[in-house]
Order: sequence, then structure tokens, then C-alpha cells
Amino acid sequence: MSSRPACCAPGGGRDGEGGRRPRPAAVPGIVSPPGPGTAPADSRPPAGSTAPADVPPAHEDVALPGGVFAMGDTFGEGYPADGESPVHAVRLAPFRIDVTAVTVRRFAAFVAATGHRTDAEIHGSSAVFHQALAAERADVLGAVAGAAWWLVVRGADWRRPYGPLSDVTGLQDHPVVHVSWHDALAYCAWAGRRLPTEAEWEYAARGGLEGRRFPWGDGPVQDGRWMCNVWQGRFPRRNTGEDGWLATAPVRSYPPNGFGLYEVAGNVWEWCADWFSPGYYARSPENDPRGPESGGRRVMRGGSYLCHPSYCHRYRVAARSSNTPESSSGNCGFRTVATG
Repeated sequence: MSSRPACCAPGGGRDGEGGRRPRPAAVPGIVSPPGPGTAPADSRPPAGSTAPADVPPAHEDVALPGGVFAMGDTFGEGYPADGESPVHAVRLAPFRIDVTAVTVRRFAAFVAATGHRTDAEIHGSSAVFHQALAAERADVLGAVAGAAWWLVVRGADWRRPYGPLSDVTGLQDHPVVHVSWHDALAYCAWAGRRLPTEAEWEYAARGGLEGRRFPWGDGPVQDGRWMCNVWQGRFPRRNTGEDGWLATAPVRSYPPNGFGLYEVAGNVWEWCADWFSPGYYARSPENDPRGPESGGRRVMRGGSYLCHPSYCHRYRVAARSSNTPESSSGNCGFRTVATG
């Protein structure tokens, strides 16, 4: 099923999908598109690019030296089923990691070069957060059981992130969403990259800070400013929009962490390479852990624009979640790494 939303776990709930606050609509539950209803231009190379469509765009990344860090939840506040403990020492080899999540613009170049069809396109539907919906009633196939704020929408995919009445006009520099783990892996193969291991992701997200809750410190607000794109208000019906966004924000909307990485908390979930197991930390090797050898779900990290302490506080750097590798939703994307 491609429409399983990101962030489903006991005690934590789920998370949702993205763009600036859509205009109100007269029909309850149906929201008008967040941008003009013009044909999507995202299947072409970026405007102004002189590179052939089949040449992968260079990734802006940073080289990290690796070394030893303490991985896991030092505050003891993670959901028990997520397995954020015990805190354990991890030693990593040097690697390079993207400074931002892969954007719509970059993913469009990949699709133009390869003709790749995402799992959401193949299955014909994906999960859309109810307040960002841009679809006719007939295209809403139903709500997700136990999380009615998630709607399974026919025709929702990376080109139409809110449903068939939307497109990616004005969203080229937003993270691509409605991509499955399989889609992320296909992009990596084309770009000559790979997905980060869960340990690499956490090391990079911490930005050199030890034992802190977020990449910048221990609170979501600094000097009166929200430091990440998450939900403010009463979930899931009222978002005050104090951070300026209902759904995804453009990459580089918030200050980078100490390593120069943007939006490693909130905005969109990011796929990691590892299979997920809540008990893995108790037995993981110290050197370059790669996760369990098998499983049914892949690790996701970072939280999304729907995270909120009352519902899902998985936008902490130690927080873990997972999803089936064919699943997609409007709040899950990825960033890539390279070895050395």
C-alpha cells in the first residue's frame, strides 16, 4: 500500500503533508490548491540549466570527519516502542551528506532522465494531510484508520502533492514528497549517491552538539523564533502558523546546524538505509552500524511539519520512526550521502 502515512507508532500517532497555507474553501474538508492550477513543469530540468537532462546534478554536500558520538535519547523521553535507548557509542568513518533534502527540482531532473515512476504513481494514490487537500470529493478514497487527518487521495504524487487539483508551481525548492524508500533508492542509483545509515543521519543532524534535544539546543524556539517547521496550535484541527507554514517549507528556510545542514528537524521525514528494529540499539556494533539484516520497515528520521509535543514529538535528533518501503505520504522525503 503506497498511502500509509509517515510516523505511525503506538503512543505517538502519525504525521502529514506540505506547502504554504492553502486558501480557505467553501466546501468543508476540501481545500483549494495552494498555487495556480497550471500544468506542472517539474518533469523538465531546472530552469536555466545547461546540463543535459541525463547528467545528474551536482549535490551540495558537506564532508564530515566521522569519529565517535553518543547515539540515542539522553532525556528518556522517546516512545518506548521506538527503541531510542540505550544511549551507546558509535564510531563512524568519514562521509559526505547533502546540506538539504532532495528538492522537487532535483527529483524532476531524475525523472526527466530516467522516466522513473514512483510507487505512488504506480499505485494511483498517496496520503495527504486533510488541511492541505486539493482534490474533488470523488478522489478522496477514505481516511486512514485511526488517523482521520490523513486522507488516501487518488492522483496524489510528487507532481501533485495535495491531490489532483494541485501541482508543484512555486514548490521547486521544497523537498520532494510522496516518494517511497524504493523511489529514494532509485534516485540515489542515478545520482551516484546512497541513503544515509541511521547512525550517519543522527551524527550529522546533531551538528557537533552532544546530548542535546535538537540540532541547536533543547527548546524548539530561540530568541522568539521557531527553529524548525512543526505544528503550532491544537493538532490536528488548528495550526496557528507561527512558523509561517502549514505544510512543507522551502529548503534553507531555517538556520543550519553546526555542520551546515538545513531542516534536519521538522519539515519532512527522511528515509534512511536501515531496516528498523526497536531493539537494535542494545546489540548494534560500535563501528559503522548498518541496522538489522532484514525487516519489514525502513527507518525514517527528523520528524515533519505535523509533529507536535501533544501528538508526535519525533522531531528530536534521537527520535526514530519507520514505514514500509513502498509507502509514501505528503510529509516524507530524503537526503543522500557519499562515502569518504
